[in-house]
Amino acid sequence: MQYFSTLGVDYLTVVLPIILVFTVLSEWAFTCAISLVVLISIYIMFERSQLHLKDGFSQLPSLRADISSYRVSVVLVTCLCILAVDFKIFPRRYAKAETYGSGIMDLGVGSFVVANALVSRQARNIASMSFKAALSSTSPLVFLGFARIISTWGVDYQVHVGEYGVHWNFFFTLAAVSILTSIVRIHPKHCGLVGLLILAGYQIWLSSGLNEYLISDKRNADIISQNKEGIYSILGYWGMFLFGVSLGFYLFVDTSSKGKNRNTQVMKIWVLAASFWFLAIIFDSYIERVSRRMCNFAYVMLVFGQNFQVLSILTLAGFASYKKNLVLEDALNQNMLGSFLLANILTGLVNLSVNTLSASSLTAFMILSVYTFTLCMVTGLAHFCGVRMKFW
Repeated sequence: MQYFSTLGVDYLTVVLPIILVFTVLSEWAFTCAISLVVLISIYIMFERSQLHLKDGFSQLPSLRADISSYRVSVVLVTCLCILAVDFKIFPRRYAKAETYGSGIMDLGVGSFVVANALVSRQARNIASMSFKAALSSTSPLVFLGFARIISTWGVDYQVHVGEYGVHWNFFFTLAAVSILTSIVRIHPKHCGLVGLLILAGYQIWLSSGLNEYLISDKRNADIISQNKEGIYSILGYWGMFLFGVSLGFYLFVDTSSKGKNRNTQVMKIWVLAASFWFLAIIFDSYIERVSRRMCNFAYVMLVFGQNFQVLSILTLAGFASYKKNLVLEDALNQNMLGSFLLANILTGLVNLSVNTLSASSLTAFMILSVYTFTLCMVTGLAHFCGVRMKFW
Protein backbone atom coordinates (compact mmCIF):
# COMPACT_ATOMS: atom_id res chain seq x y z
CA MET A 1 0.00 0.00 0.00
CA GLN A 2 2.85 2.36 0.81
CA TYR A 3 4.35 1.70 -2.62
CA PHE A 4 1.19 2.84 -4.43
CA SER A 5 0.72 5.81 -2.10
CA THR A 6 4.23 6.94 -3.00
CA LEU A 7 3.44 6.31 -6.66
CA GLY A 8 0.36 8.53 -6.32
CA VAL A 9 2.42 11.35 -4.81
CA ASP A 10 4.93 11.02 -7.66
CA TYR A 11 2.05 11.32 -10.12
CA LEU A 12 0.75 14.50 -8.51
CA THR A 13 4.17 16.17 -8.32
CA VAL A 14 5.65 15.04 -11.64
CA VAL A 15 3.01 13.98 -14.17
CA LEU A 16 0.20 16.43 -13.37
CA PRO A 17 2.44 19.50 -13.83
CA ILE A 18 3.53 18.12 -17.21
CA ILE A 19 -0.12 17.81 -18.28
CA LEU A 20 -0.75 21.40 -17.19
CA VAL A 21 2.24 22.75 -19.12
CA PHE A 22 1.19 20.93 -22.29
CA THR A 23 -2.44 22.04 -22.08
CA VAL A 24 -3.89 24.93 -20.03
CA LEU A 25 -0.49 26.46 -19.26
CA SER A 26 0.98 25.95 -22.75
CA GLU A 27 1.22 29.69 -23.37
CA TRP A 28 3.44 30.00 -20.32
CA ALA A 29 5.55 26.87 -20.95
CA PHE A 30 8.74 28.84 -21.55
CA THR A 31 8.16 30.93 -18.43
CA CYS A 32 7.54 27.78 -16.37
CA ALA A 33 10.75 26.17 -17.64
CA ILE A 34 12.87 29.25 -16.93
CA SER A 35 11.29 29.63 -13.49
CA LEU A 36 12.11 26.01 -12.67
CA VAL A 37 15.76 26.45 -13.64
CA VAL A 38 15.99 29.68 -11.63
CA LEU A 39 14.43 28.04 -8.55
CA ILE A 40 16.83 25.10 -8.73
CA SER A 41 19.79 27.47 -9.13
CA ILE A 42 18.67 29.59 -6.16
CA TYR A 43 18.25 26.46 -4.07
CA ILE A 44 21.78 25.34 -4.88
CA MET A 45 23.30 28.77 -4.24
CA PHE A 46 21.59 29.77 -1.03
CA GLU A 47 20.34 26.63 0.69
CA ARG A 48 23.71 24.93 0.72
CA SER A 49 26.95 26.48 1.80
CA GLN A 50 29.97 26.35 -0.48
CA LEU A 51 31.63 24.03 1.98
CA HIS A 52 28.69 21.68 1.88
CA LEU A 53 28.70 21.68 -1.89
CA LYS A 54 32.42 21.08 -2.00
CA ASP A 55 32.11 18.13 0.36
CA GLY A 56 29.06 16.91 -1.47
CA PHE A 57 30.63 16.79 -4.91
CA SER A 58 32.81 13.89 -3.91
CA GLN A 59 29.73 12.04 -2.66
CA LEU A 60 27.55 12.73 -5.66
CA PRO A 61 26.44 9.63 -7.53
CA SER A 62 27.23 9.17 -11.19
CA LEU A 63 24.95 10.58 -13.82
CA ARG A 64 22.95 7.34 -13.91
CA ALA A 65 20.14 8.95 -11.86
CA ASP A 66 19.98 11.88 -14.29
CA ILE A 67 19.90 9.49 -17.26
CA SER A 68 17.05 7.63 -15.59
CA SER A 69 15.11 10.87 -15.06
CA TYR A 70 15.77 11.90 -18.66
CA ARG A 71 14.48 8.58 -20.04
CA VAL A 72 11.36 8.86 -17.92
CA SER A 73 10.72 12.40 -19.17
CA VAL A 74 10.92 11.10 -22.74
CA VAL A 75 8.36 8.35 -22.22
CA LEU A 76 6.02 10.54 -20.16
CA VAL A 77 5.88 13.38 -22.68
CA THR A 78 5.56 10.97 -25.61
CA CYS A 79 2.74 9.00 -23.99
CA LEU A 80 0.91 12.20 -23.05
CA CYS A 81 1.20 13.76 -26.51
CA ILE A 82 -0.07 10.78 -28.52
CA LEU A 83 -3.49 11.22 -26.88
CA ALA A 84 -3.45 14.95 -26.12
CA VAL A 85 -2.95 15.79 -29.82
CA ASP A 86 -6.49 14.52 -30.50
CA PHE A 87 -7.99 17.25 -28.28
CA LYS A 88 -8.36 20.96 -29.06
CA ILE A 89 -6.76 21.78 -25.70
CA PHE A 90 -3.42 20.63 -27.15
CA PRO A 91 -1.67 23.46 -29.08
CA ARG A 92 -1.34 22.76 -32.81
CA ARG A 93 2.24 24.05 -32.78
CA TYR A 94 3.20 20.95 -30.76
CA ALA A 95 1.80 18.55 -33.38
CA LYS A 96 3.85 16.78 -36.05
CA ALA A 97 4.87 18.69 -39.16
CA GLU A 98 3.73 17.36 -42.53
CA THR A 99 7.06 17.64 -44.39
CA TYR A 100 9.54 20.19 -43.05
CA GLY A 101 9.65 21.88 -39.67
CA SER A 102 9.15 20.42 -36.23
CA GLY A 103 6.79 20.33 -33.28
CA ILE A 104 7.36 18.67 -29.94
CA MET A 105 5.73 15.47 -31.26
CA ASP A 106 8.26 15.24 -34.08
CA LEU A 107 10.91 14.55 -31.47
CA GLY A 108 9.16 11.44 -30.10
CA VAL A 109 10.62 8.60 -32.15
CA GLY A 110 14.05 10.25 -32.31
CA SER A 111 14.09 10.72 -28.55
CA PHE A 112 13.21 7.06 -28.03
CA VAL A 113 16.14 6.05 -30.25
CA VAL A 114 18.58 8.36 -28.43
CA ALA A 115 17.31 7.35 -24.98
CA ASN A 116 17.85 3.69 -25.82
CA ALA A 117 21.21 4.30 -27.50
CA LEU A 118 22.76 6.04 -24.48
CA VAL A 119 22.18 3.01 -22.22
CA SER A 120 22.23 0.22 -24.81
CA ARG A 121 24.33 -2.94 -24.62
CA GLN A 122 26.63 -1.45 -27.21
CA ALA A 123 27.13 1.77 -25.22
CA ARG A 124 27.89 -0.27 -22.09
CA ASN A 125 30.36 -2.33 -24.13
CA ILE A 126 28.58 -5.57 -23.30
CA ALA A 127 29.21 -8.43 -25.69
CA SER A 128 26.75 -8.21 -28.56
CA MET A 129 24.09 -10.87 -28.92
CA SER A 130 24.32 -13.39 -31.72
CA PHE A 131 22.20 -12.67 -34.76
CA LYS A 132 19.77 -15.42 -33.78
CA ALA A 133 19.44 -14.00 -30.27
CA ALA A 134 19.01 -10.51 -31.70
CA LEU A 135 16.17 -11.69 -33.93
CA SER A 136 14.54 -13.37 -30.96
CA SER A 137 14.90 -10.19 -28.90
CA THR A 138 13.49 -8.06 -31.70
CA SER A 139 10.59 -10.37 -32.57
CA PRO A 140 8.22 -8.73 -30.02
CA LEU A 141 8.77 -5.39 -31.77
CA VAL A 142 7.92 -6.95 -35.13
CA PHE A 143 4.86 -8.58 -33.57
CA LEU A 144 3.75 -5.24 -32.11
CA GLY A 145 4.25 -3.60 -35.50
CA PHE A 146 1.94 -6.09 -37.22
CA ALA A 147 -0.50 -5.96 -34.30
CA ARG A 148 -0.75 -2.19 -34.75
CA ILE A 149 -1.46 -2.60 -38.47
CA ILE A 150 -4.19 -5.18 -37.85
CA SER A 151 -5.79 -3.26 -34.99
CA THR A 152 -5.89 0.08 -36.84
CA TRP A 153 -7.36 -1.56 -39.93
CA GLY A 154 -9.82 -3.62 -37.88
CA VAL A 155 -11.40 -0.61 -36.18
CA ASP A 156 -10.85 1.78 -39.12
CA TYR A 157 -8.58 3.95 -36.94
CA GLN A 158 -7.25 7.02 -38.75
CA VAL A 159 -3.55 6.68 -39.65
CA HIS A 160 -1.53 9.44 -41.34
CA VAL A 161 0.08 7.67 -44.31
CA GLY A 162 2.69 10.42 -44.74
CA GLU A 163 4.17 9.71 -41.30
CA TYR A 164 5.81 6.32 -41.99
CA GLY A 165 3.94 4.92 -44.98
CA VAL A 166 0.94 2.69 -45.57
CA HIS A 167 2.06 -0.28 -43.46
CA TRP A 168 5.13 0.96 -41.60
CA ASN A 169 5.11 2.25 -38.02
CA PHE A 170 7.26 3.18 -35.02
CA PHE A 171 7.79 -0.43 -33.91
CA PHE A 172 9.16 -1.53 -37.28
CA THR A 173 11.65 1.34 -37.22
CA LEU A 174 12.95 0.31 -33.78
CA ALA A 175 13.15 -3.33 -34.88
CA ALA A 176 15.06 -2.43 -38.06
CA VAL A 177 17.60 -0.32 -36.16
CA SER A 178 18.09 -3.10 -33.61
CA ILE A 179 18.62 -5.75 -36.30
CA LEU A 180 21.05 -3.58 -38.28
CA THR A 181 23.07 -2.88 -35.13
CA SER A 182 23.24 -6.61 -34.40
CA ILE A 183 24.30 -7.53 -37.94
CA VAL A 184 26.96 -4.82 -38.25
CA ARG A 185 28.86 -5.07 -34.98
CA ILE A 186 30.91 -1.98 -34.24
CA HIS A 187 32.94 -1.19 -31.15
CA PRO A 188 31.43 1.77 -29.26
CA LYS A 189 34.65 3.74 -29.78
CA HIS A 190 34.01 3.69 -33.53
CA CYS A 191 30.20 3.95 -33.52
CA GLY A 192 30.30 7.74 -33.56
CA LEU A 193 32.39 7.96 -36.72
CA VAL A 194 30.39 5.25 -38.49
CA GLY A 195 27.13 6.92 -37.46
CA LEU A 196 28.28 10.30 -38.80
CA LEU A 197 29.39 8.71 -42.09
CA ILE A 198 25.98 7.04 -42.48
CA LEU A 199 24.20 10.33 -41.73
CA ALA A 200 26.44 12.28 -44.12
CA GLY A 201 25.97 9.75 -46.92
CA TYR A 202 22.23 9.65 -46.37
CA GLN A 203 22.03 13.47 -46.40
CA ILE A 204 23.95 13.61 -49.69
CA TRP A 205 21.47 11.10 -51.11
CA LEU A 206 18.55 13.19 -49.85
CA SER A 207 19.98 16.40 -51.30
CA SER A 208 20.54 14.65 -54.62
CA GLY A 209 16.81 14.13 -55.12
CA LEU A 210 15.66 11.49 -52.66
CA ASN A 211 14.02 14.17 -50.51
CA GLU A 212 11.67 15.18 -53.36
CA TYR A 213 10.60 11.55 -53.75
CA LEU A 214 9.98 11.09 -50.03
CA ILE A 215 7.84 14.20 -49.56
CA SER A 216 5.78 13.56 -52.70
CA ASP A 217 2.39 11.81 -52.53
CA LYS A 218 3.34 9.50 -55.40
CA ARG A 219 3.26 5.80 -54.46
CA ASN A 220 3.57 2.75 -56.68
CA ALA A 221 2.18 -0.69 -55.89
CA ASP A 222 5.45 -2.16 -54.56
CA ILE A 223 6.00 -2.46 -50.80
CA ILE A 224 8.98 -0.07 -50.74
CA SER A 225 7.11 2.72 -52.49
CA GLN A 226 4.09 2.17 -50.23
CA ASN A 227 6.29 2.63 -47.15
CA LYS A 228 9.04 4.86 -48.53
CA GLU A 229 9.14 7.25 -45.53
CA GLY A 230 9.60 4.50 -42.97
CA ILE A 231 12.04 2.38 -44.97
CA TYR A 232 14.42 5.11 -46.16
CA SER A 233 14.44 6.93 -42.82
CA ILE A 234 15.93 3.79 -41.23
CA LEU A 235 19.33 5.04 -42.41
CA GLY A 236 18.88 8.26 -40.47
CA TYR A 237 17.70 6.52 -37.32
CA TRP A 238 20.48 3.93 -37.51
CA GLY A 239 23.09 6.68 -37.84
CA MET A 240 21.41 8.48 -34.93
CA PHE A 241 21.51 5.33 -32.80
CA LEU A 242 25.18 4.62 -33.50
CA PHE A 243 26.13 8.21 -32.68
CA GLY A 244 24.11 7.94 -29.46
CA VAL A 245 25.94 4.72 -28.57
CA SER A 246 29.27 6.52 -28.91
CA LEU A 247 28.10 9.40 -26.70
CA GLY A 248 26.74 6.99 -24.12
CA PHE A 249 30.03 5.11 -24.03
CA TYR A 250 32.32 8.13 -23.69
CA LEU A 251 30.11 10.08 -21.28
CA PHE A 252 28.77 7.43 -18.95
CA VAL A 253 30.69 4.17 -19.40
CA ASP A 254 34.31 4.68 -20.46
CA THR A 255 36.60 4.82 -17.42
CA SER A 256 39.91 4.89 -19.30
CA SER A 257 40.37 8.63 -18.79
CA LYS A 258 41.75 9.41 -15.35
CA GLY A 259 40.13 11.99 -13.14
CA LYS A 260 36.69 11.70 -14.74
CA ASN A 261 34.13 13.09 -12.30
CA ARG A 262 30.62 14.38 -12.32
CA ASN A 263 31.65 18.01 -12.83
CA THR A 264 33.55 17.13 -16.00
CA GLN A 265 30.70 15.01 -17.30
CA VAL A 266 28.13 17.73 -16.62
CA MET A 267 30.26 20.32 -18.40
CA LYS A 268 30.55 18.03 -21.43
CA ILE A 269 26.79 17.54 -21.52
CA TRP A 270 26.14 21.30 -21.46
CA VAL A 271 28.73 21.91 -24.20
CA LEU A 272 27.28 19.12 -26.32
CA ALA A 273 23.75 20.48 -25.92
CA ALA A 274 24.83 23.92 -27.14
CA SER A 275 26.87 22.39 -29.99
CA PHE A 276 23.99 20.24 -31.22
CA TRP A 277 21.62 23.21 -31.23
CA PHE A 278 24.18 25.25 -33.19
CA LEU A 279 24.63 22.46 -35.74
CA ALA A 280 20.86 21.98 -36.05
CA ILE A 281 20.46 25.68 -36.91
CA ILE A 282 23.33 25.54 -39.42
CA PHE A 283 22.02 22.42 -41.18
CA ASP A 284 18.44 23.72 -41.14
CA SER A 285 19.53 27.03 -42.66
CA TYR A 286 22.12 25.94 -45.23
CA ILE A 287 21.72 22.20 -45.99
CA GLU A 288 18.10 21.13 -45.64
CA ARG A 289 15.30 22.09 -43.29
CA VAL A 290 14.51 19.80 -40.37
CA SER A 291 12.32 16.86 -41.39
CA ARG A 292 11.28 13.99 -39.14
CA ARG A 293 9.60 12.36 -42.14
CA MET A 294 13.03 11.82 -43.73
CA CYS A 295 15.15 11.81 -40.54
CA ASN A 296 17.71 14.06 -42.19
CA PHE A 297 20.91 15.42 -40.63
CA ALA A 298 19.22 18.59 -39.35
CA TYR A 299 16.54 16.51 -37.61
CA VAL A 300 19.16 14.27 -35.99
CA MET A 301 21.05 17.29 -34.63
CA LEU A 302 17.78 18.81 -33.37
CA VAL A 303 16.88 15.60 -31.53
CA PHE A 304 20.30 15.44 -29.87
CA GLY A 305 20.14 19.14 -29.03
CA GLN A 306 16.72 18.86 -27.42
CA ASN A 307 17.54 15.67 -25.53
CA PHE A 308 20.86 16.91 -24.22
CA GLN A 309 19.21 20.18 -23.23
CA VAL A 310 16.76 18.24 -21.05
CA LEU A 311 19.62 16.16 -19.66
CA SER A 312 21.58 19.36 -18.93
CA ILE A 313 18.73 20.81 -16.89
CA LEU A 314 18.32 17.55 -14.99
CA THR A 315 22.00 17.65 -13.98
CA LEU A 316 21.24 20.87 -12.07
CA ALA A 317 18.69 18.99 -10.01
CA GLY A 318 21.35 16.36 -9.34
CA PHE A 319 23.48 18.98 -7.57
CA ALA A 320 20.51 20.04 -5.44
CA SER A 321 19.52 16.57 -4.26
CA TYR A 322 21.35 13.27 -3.94
CA LYS A 323 18.26 11.21 -3.16
CA LYS A 324 17.45 7.99 -4.98
CA ASN A 325 15.08 7.87 -7.94
CA LEU A 326 11.36 8.28 -7.51
CA VAL A 327 9.23 5.13 -7.52
CA LEU A 328 7.58 6.32 -10.74
CA GLU A 329 10.98 6.80 -12.36
CA ASP A 330 12.07 3.25 -11.58
CA ALA A 331 8.78 1.82 -12.83
CA LEU A 332 8.78 3.68 -16.16
CA ASN A 333 12.51 3.23 -16.69
CA GLN A 334 12.20 -0.55 -16.35
CA ASN A 335 9.28 -0.74 -18.79
CA MET A 336 9.89 2.12 -21.18
CA LEU A 337 8.65 0.48 -24.35
CA GLY A 338 6.00 -1.48 -22.48
CA SER A 339 4.60 1.81 -21.17
CA PHE A 340 4.48 3.19 -24.69
CA LEU A 341 2.63 0.08 -25.88
CA LEU A 342 0.06 0.46 -23.08
CA ALA A 343 -0.29 4.16 -23.94
CA ASN A 344 -1.10 3.25 -27.55
CA ILE A 345 -3.78 0.79 -26.42
CA LEU A 346 -5.34 3.30 -24.03
CA THR A 347 -5.20 6.01 -26.69
CA GLY A 348 -7.06 3.77 -29.11
CA LEU A 349 -9.73 2.97 -26.52
CA VAL A 350 -10.25 6.65 -25.71
CA ASN A 351 -10.57 7.59 -29.39
CA LEU A 352 -13.10 4.82 -29.96
CA SER A 353 -15.15 5.90 -26.94
CA VAL A 354 -14.99 9.70 -27.08
CA ASN A 355 -15.39 12.31 -29.79
CA THR A 356 -12.13 14.00 -28.84
CA LEU A 357 -12.41 16.94 -31.25
CA SER A 358 -15.67 18.13 -29.69
CA ALA A 359 -14.57 17.62 -26.07
CA SER A 360 -14.43 20.72 -23.89
CA SER A 361 -11.18 21.83 -22.27
CA LEU A 362 -12.31 20.57 -18.86
CA THR A 363 -13.38 17.20 -20.27
CA ALA A 364 -10.13 16.86 -22.18
CA PHE A 365 -8.06 17.68 -19.11
CA MET A 366 -9.96 15.14 -16.99
CA ILE A 367 -9.56 12.43 -19.63
CA LEU A 368 -5.84 13.10 -19.94
CA SER A 369 -5.47 13.02 -16.16
CA VAL A 370 -7.28 9.67 -15.84
CA TYR A 371 -5.36 8.29 -18.83
CA THR A 372 -1.93 9.19 -17.44
CA PHE A 373 -2.92 8.06 -13.92
CA THR A 374 -3.96 4.67 -15.30
CA LEU A 375 -0.75 4.42 -17.30
CA CYS A 376 1.41 5.20 -14.24
CA MET A 377 -0.47 2.84 -11.94
CA VAL A 378 -0.41 -0.11 -14.33
CA THR A 379 3.30 0.45 -15.03
CA GLY A 380 3.90 0.74 -11.29
CA LEU A 381 2.02 -2.50 -10.70
CA ALA A 382 4.18 -4.26 -13.32
CA HIS A 383 7.31 -2.95 -11.60
CA PHE A 384 6.00 -3.97 -8.18
CA CYS A 385 5.35 -7.52 -9.47
CA GLY A 386 8.78 -7.72 -11.14
CA VAL A 387 7.41 -7.73 -14.71
CA ARG A 388 9.77 -6.23 -17.26
CA MET A 389 9.23 -5.81 -20.99
CA LYS A 390 12.55 -5.28 -22.77
CA PHE A 391 13.05 -5.48 -26.53
CA TRP A 392 16.38 -3.69 -27.09
